[in-house]
Amino acid sequence: MIILGMLIGDRYEILDKIGTGGMSDVYKAKDHKLNRFVAVKVLKQEFSENTNFVSKFRVEAQAAAGLMHPNIVNVYDVGEEEGIYYIVMELVEGITLKNYIEKKARLSIKEAISIAIQVSMGIEAAHNNHIIHRDIKPQNIIISKDGKVKVTDFGIAKAATSNTITSNVMGSVHYTSPEQARGGFSDEKSDIYSLGCTMFEMLTGHVPFDGETTVAIAIKHIQEELPSPREYVSEIPVCVEKIIFKCTQKSPDRRYQNMGELIVDLKKSLITPDEDFVTMVDVDTSGATKMITEEDMAEIKKNTGSIAVDEMRLNEEAAKPKSKPKFVPMPVLEDEDEEEEEEEEETSDSEEYDDDDLDPKMERITTILAIVAAVIIGVIALVLVGRAIGIIGGTDSSQEEQDKFEMLSVVGMEVDAATATLDELNLNYKLEKMPSDEVEVNKVISQDPEAGEMVAEGDVITLVISTGAEEIDVPDVVGKEEEEAIHILEEAKFIVSITEGYDDNVEEGRVISQDPEAGRKVENGAIITITISQGPEEKKVDVPDLRGLTESAAKDRLATYNLAAGSVTEEYSDSVTKGLVISQSYSPGMEVAEGTKVDIVLSLGKKELRYNYVGSINAPTGYVNGTTVTITITAADGEKRTFTTNSFPFNVNETGFKSATGTVSMSGVKKETVREIRRDANGNPVDINGNPAASEADYVYDDVETEVPVDFGSQSVSFTQAQ
Repeated sequence: MIILGMLIGDRYEILDKIGTGGMSDVYKAKDHKLNRFVAVKVLKQEFSENTNFVSKFRVEAQAAAGLMHPNIVNVYDVGEEEGIYYIVMELVEGITLKNYIEKKARLSIKEAISIAIQVSMGIEAAHNNHIIHRDIKPQNIIISKDGKVKVTDFGIAKAATSNTITSNVMGSVHYTSPEQARGGFSDEKSDIYSLGCTMFEMLTGHVPFDGETTVAIAIKHIQEELPSPREYVSEIPVCVEKIIFKCTQKSPDRRYQNMGELIVDLKKSLITPDEDFVTMVDVDTSGATKMITEEDMAEIKKNTGSIAVDEMRLNEEAAKPKSKPKFVPMPVLEDEDEEEEEEEEETSDSEEYDDDDLDPKMERITTILAIVAAVIIGVIALVLVGRAIGIIGGTDSSQEEQDKFEMLSVVGMEVDAATATLDELNLNYKLEKMPSDEVEVNKVISQDPEAGEMVAEGDVITLVISTGAEEIDVPDVVGKEEEEAIHILEEAKFIVSITEGYDDNVEEGRVISQDPEAGRKVENGAIITITISQGPEEKKVDVPDLRGLTESAAKDRLATYNLAAGSVTEEYSDSVTKGLVISQSYSPGMEVAEGTKVDIVLSLGKKELRYNYVGSINAPTGYVNGTTVTITITAADGEKRTFTTNSFPFNVNETGFKSATGTVSMSGVKKETVREIRRDANGNPVDINGNPAASEADYVYDDVETEVPVDFGSQSVSFTQAQ
């Protein structure tokens, strides 16, 4: 378990948790050995217990540690301590491209292409080291505070896809290639597809395919055509749209074959956005038989050592089927009947030619033809012998034609491969060099004679070799307004990348610095990064924790941090004592400019709720009209409210109870006639004459009307909370 302040690997002190993902948690740490801040990615427990995954994870992470590129989040170290598997990476302060897109809704065309170029350069560096990302998406692309674009998690996706990992771990299926969605083989061109989907989202603010489930989205990647980004944003240039379409072709063979090709087109789209230069692979011809390319020829030569062109040509001639000699009848003087018979013979079945019993006319024709053929063969033989011994002229030119062969193409080959090919063909060569924006360094731009022209052994072939893009001086734009600087650099055919920074001496909106610096020679079309001033940097302070302080103590603490007290409001709290700070407008530890106003909320203590009882009470059972009834409302806390009435229904509207429940009880009196013994003033029974009664038999009884107490009972009731 990771605890803040612990030391991993005897050098990495865990300072704070800065993120979490499907497979791991990310912490900010300090490398005490190199005295720098780093990011430490720690595998979650469920993956740490999977030995197969851990093994693959370490191998891929170690491979990624060999990558060093400005557009890649570099991996510094891989380790394990007491069952905790971790990767130490470069700490990049910034936000993910996903968050950046959500923040801006969609990116401008120039900004999106600039980001795509930097991402492509990072991926290209990985591909050159035989590392495929397999999970390119905006969530794995970070834009740092200084404007650098960096790709993260190289090598980790491969380890994850080798195991059964849930989709929430592997991230979104919105960017996966069709071959990955099928579970098939994926290579560098899978990363190109995912980057195409990412470019689509940057430019439109939408993912190309969406659905209710990951399976539904994956099926769309496999079956459905990518929607046009111009349907969302009409001003997207056609060339940019075609770049996205070419990246996201269903068949890997129809996509860009490497990141280098994609980078070339992306740069062109910035320099000449109105030009339609993207070459798409034709659907109808993509599966057709293809002519062998110059690269294929070079590869064959490399693997076999040489190509025996003459021998191949002879073998081809030997392999050709011999044409069947045509039967050509010689003209003879015969009557019409004989000619008709000859025509019948020519149109008859082949079996008739094989018949041993030929008629005399046919035998004569056959004999004549045989003689003619023998004469022709003899003449040809004499001519050949004559030429061989020099009697008949024309030998030199014919021999020269026989010795010539078609020139192969070496355009596009590396210079060493091209010259080796010419050596195999016994051809001499002359090398000339010239700069080229299109052809890589040390590759053949053109040849003379061109492919297909006839050449002979010993001929001199001129090869023009690329020295790379022509280098030009970077203009000085430091101190210029942003728009002017961009105009100057774009006029010089450079690609402009913009970052921002603070400077006490450079006016806001002007260029602080540029990279590469002015005067340096760089390739035409290179990326020039300019930093635009945001004016003097405001001094930052950490917001103190004011919670639990009194109002005066909170204001005093703000003053010590050069912060101002903002508004003070109050609200009830069940947990914070009355008069103390419940919350503040800026979280403790947040970095803000000096002088920032911080609002606070004070506690009013626990809120005492009040309840009301509103209802209509009906007459109780046994009630006699006209008699008086006492109604008592008793709350759960003992508070009572009493009313008397002799009329029903009786309406009640009582407020201010502190309890939410109580009872309603009713009591009263009723009049009854009872027989009572007549008594004298002293209370003694008397007889009918008013004299003291001698016995009980002499008692006199009178009917007397009296009131008798009655309890009508009670019932539980609920009160309503006062607003």
